[in-house]
Order: sequence, then C-alpha cells, then structure tokens
Amino acid sequence: MHEYLPILIVGAIIGVFALIFTLAYALEKNKKESMGFDRHMGDKEIVKRLMAYAKPYKKEFALVIFVMLLSIGYDLISPLLVGHIEETVKGQFELSYLFSVVAVYAGILIVSLVCTYAQAMILQKTGQKILSAMRQDIFTHIESLSQEQLNNIPVGKLVTRVSNDPNHISFMFTNILVTLAKNTMVIFGVLGAMLVMNYALTLMVLCFVPFVVLFTVIFRKFSRKVHRKVNDATTDINTYLSENLSGIKITQIFNREDQKMADFLVKSKNLRSAKRARMFVFGIFRPLVYMLYISSVMCLLYLGGKGYIQDTAFLGQRITSGVLVTFYMYISRFFNPIQTLAEQFDQLQRSFASAEKIFTIMDMKPEIVDSPDAVELDEIKGEIEFKDVWFSYKPDEWVLKGVSFHIAPKQTVAFVGATGSGKTTILSLICRNYDIQKGQILIDGRDIKTIKIASLRKHFGQMLQDVFLFSGDIRSNILLREEGISDQEVMAACKYVNADSFINKLDKGLDEPVRERGNNFSAGQRQLLSFARTIIHKPSVIILDEATANIDTETELLIQDSLEKIKSIGTMLIVAHRLSTIQHADNIIVLSNGVIQEQGSHQELLHKKGQYYQLYTLQFTKQQLLKGAQPSAQLA
Repeated sequence: MHEYLPILIVGAIIGVFALIFTLAYALEKNKKESMGFDRHMGDKEIVKRLMAYAKPYKKEFALVIFVMLLSIGYDLISPLLVGHIEETVKGQFELSYLFSVVAVYAGILIVSLVCTYAQAMILQKTGQKILSAMRQDIFTHIESLSQEQLNNIPVGKLVTRVSNDPNHISFMFTNILVTLAKNTMVIFGVLGAMLVMNYALTLMVLCFVPFVVLFTVIFRKFSRKVHRKVNDATTDINTYLSENLSGIKITQIFNREDQKMADFLVKSKNLRSAKRARMFVFGIFRPLVYMLYISSVMCLLYLGGKGYIQDTAFLGQRITSGVLVTFYMYISRFFNPIQTLAEQFDQLQRSFASAEKIFTIMDMKPEIVDSPDAVELDEIKGEIEFKDVWFSYKPDEWVLKGVSFHIAPKQTVAFVGATGSGKTTILSLICRNYDIQKGQILIDGRDIKTIKIASLRKHFGQMLQDVFLFSGDIRSNILLREEGISDQEVMAACKYVNADSFINKLDKGLDEPVRERGNNFSAGQRQLLSFARTIIHKPSVIILDEATANIDTETELLIQDSLEKIKSIGTMLIVAHRLSTIQHADNIIVLSNGVIQEQGSHQELLHKKGQYYQLYTLQFTKQQLLKGAQPSAQLA
C-alpha cells in the first residue's frame, strides 16, 4: 500500500497550508470587510477599545480559558478511551478493568459538561456586565451631545446604537471569541493526536482540507452579500414601520391604509427574499462540508478496514480496531470546528462593525461643554442680560443680529413676532442649548459660559407647547425621579397650578397610568402637569414657549390663573402668539428677522402704533369678526 504515499504526502502538505490559509484569510477578509462597512478606524483600534471594557473582568476570562482547556481535554481524550474500550472488549480483558475504563470515560464526560456549564455561566454574566457598562456609556454620551448634534442624527439610529449594536458585541464576548479559540485549539490538538497515533491515516484526512478551504472561501463571498441584503432589508422595514406608525393618524385621515399596506408588503417581501437567500447559502455550505466529512470517513473505513481485515500494515503502520474507532471520532472533532470557523468569523466581523458604529457615536465630541474654570451656582436671582448677541444655526445665516436687552429679577417678559423672528432661539440660548457666535449672555451679571451647564439648567423651568410625558404614572412624570418629595408636596404643587381639578377625579389619583407620550390625557391636562412638574422643582427662571397654544378656553382660564401665581416665583419669559395672554407682562419685546423692533409694556406699545399695534389689531379684529362685533368701535 506504499503506492498511496506520494499522493498522501502531497495532499497532506497542501492541507496544512490550506488550514493555515483559512485562518489568515478569515482575519484578512475581516480587515477588508471593515472598509465595506464605511469604517473609519482599524480593527486593532476597535479591539483595543473593546478590550478596555473587558479589562476589569480579566480574572473571569482567565478562569474561562482554564475551564475551556479542561473541556478540550474531553475532545482529545474521549476518542482514545473509546478506542481502548474496543481493544479491551476484543482482547477479552477482565470485566473490572473494562468498568474502570468506562468509569474514567464517564468521569471525563462529567468534568467536560461541568466545565462547559461553568464556562457558559461565567461568560454570560461577564458579557451582561460588559453590555450594561457599554450601554450606560453610550446613553450618557448621547445625553451630553448638544441639541444641534442630536437634531442631525436620526432617532432610530441612536436607538439602534443603544439597543441592538451592544448585543452583537456582547455575543462576541460570550460566544464568538471563546468558540474561535476553542475550535482552533481543538483542530490542532486533534491533528497532533492523530499524527502521534497513526501518521498514515492523518495524511489521508489532511487531503480533504483543501476542499474545505475552497468551500469556505466561496461561502464567505456569498454570505457577505446575503447578510448585507438582510441587514439592509431589515433596516428599511424598521424605518418604514417607525415612520408610519408615528404618522398613522395622517394615514387614516387621508384613507391611505391600502397604499401603505401595499408598500409594507413590498418591503416585507424584500426581507423575506433576502432571508431565503441567506438560508440557501447556509443550506448549501453545511451539507458540502458534511459531504467531505463523510468522504473522509469512507476513505478511513476503506483504507483502514482493508489493512485491518487483511492484517497488513498501511504505510508501515499496523491498524487495529481501536485505531479505526478512535480516528472515526477524531475526524468528527476535526471537521466540526472547521465547518463553523467561517460562520464564526462572519459573526466576529458583524460584531466589529457594530462596535465601530458605537465608537463613531462616542467619538462625537459634545459641542456645548463646561469651561475649565466653570463654577456651580447654588442660587440665582433671575437677572438676565443680552449684550449684542449674534447667533446662527448655519454659517452666515444669522437668526439673531445684535440683540440686546435687560431683564430684572422676577420680571415677566414676553417675546412676540412672526415665525422665524428668533423668539424660541432666545430662550434656547439662555439655557445654553446652543452657544452664540458673538456677544455675551449674562445671568446675575455672570457670563453663562463660566457656569457649569448642569448648574445653570437646574435653575430653569420650561413649559413648552408640545408637552412630553413619559410612560409610567402621574407622580413619576411630575417628580422626574427626584427623591425626597412627598405626595403632599406633589399635590400642593398640582393645586397651585390647578392640576388637582382633574387629578382628584381620576380613580388612582397620582398613580394613574400614563401611556406613551401621555396620549390618555388631553392637551390641557398635559400642560397643567407640565406646570406642576416645573413648579415642584422650584426654578428661579420660568420659560413658557407657546404653552397655551393648543388648549381649550376652559383650560386656558385655569392656566391663566396659574400663570398669575407663578409670576411671584421668579423671572418669567414668555413666547406666545396669543397676545391676550401677555397683556400683563412687565415688558414685551417685539422681534422681526432677528432684530428687536420695539419693546415696552402692552399699553406703551399700543400707543406707539408700531409693529406690536399692527399684530394686536390684526389678532383682535379676527376675534371680533368671529363674534360678529365691530372691531373699530371696540378698539376705539
């Protein structure tokens, strides 16, 4: 049987190089693939940053490696024991000796199972801790970004970065890396054991490796394409769902349900086709590798069995029944890891892609940050001053042009003007949601850039036109998780702003559930809750941005009464299109195209008969026309 020697040697040499090439190819393709995902950082940098999260748990990973080595012992030793049992049975040794060998096998199996369980538990616990730390870092970093930065990033993208992408990274720590390391060690460990036992049969097994490599290369080429298609189709359908579920009222109003369903079915079919293609690729690759495994077993049974039956040596080595059984088990342990290597590298590649996306967000530097010498303010009086303030959202498109004004402590000031005149922008700048390009903004005579952002904002209470309520209950939405405030204080704040008028009618009172965005409450009720939420945190400056725009007349009367009470708390800044709500303001600032046109009290501005007079007359005329009265007589 020496005629097989040259063929086996050549085949084995090719097989060894092919095996090494498989590992190198997978790693190299991972690097190239990273460029396909529009990465801006190399794999080394990604690994380094990921390892920073794993570093606190190096003891746990060291324990996992030790446990993994024990479990690998089963893969290497169990075939030898089974082969030894075969020889024992054939040689008709004492029954007690056979039992001892079986007991050893059972002991190794139990140890392997315990080690596998311990490995899984340690990795899962460690992976969840890493996942939690990463999600917390991402969320904290997103909160630190400025409003302008957040406006430029789709919400769905941020949600994906916080929720989905860390899962892929956690899977890398809990499964991929350890399995890759284990499979690599098993492959070379089994190969070494086979060489020591019977190099001739080992050479035969290695002849099949080049075919495995060929199938792996082809598989990876097609798997990348189908994975991309599935990811793109999934993103497409999720984006469509997010947008259309949010705007479902518009769809129903314009009776476009059928058209939207048709569009959804198209996207759903695209996702189904992409997943079918992925199933087809995986459905071909695994059977092909299994075919090679069966072919190697058939060659083993033919060549080994022939030598065993004829009691002849194969390439100078005698083959026994124990050797055949051992090699049969070793071949299975040799091909199984190779079969999963390509898939594991593909999963590792996706984990790296998710990590890169996360780090891209985390590398965004917040535009609004504390200066090195920023100070904490325990309290403020509420004096506000703008000194020649210039601001633009886009370069050279000025929203505010040299705006200057002064607001005394506890003064009520209203900003009016057409849409786009800069009213809301002024309120955002006072809270430092944006930084100005020119000029200076002062709080109690101190530049707001010298005050820590958190310290500055805690003294402001904002009530906006679109009130946002969180899922939970009324109490949690008023407190916003602020501790140390009793229910009596909460109800006192609610009573102060007239919110108790509807809370007391609810079955559960403060424990009444709040659905998503507070859609189980009217606009007026949500606004009253926002008033209570603002008051209970005792702000020094209160901001109302169109807070009474979308409410009914009855609720507006309650809010007007609340506003009269709130005025005594601190400085109040109001933006309102309903000029009737700001008639009692101490000062009214009229803006147009980012410039202050005039300012003064309600009566002073009416006597000037300037822009405010025109706005008031126009609005008052419309109201009187609706009532059927003569506006000219009323104005006179």
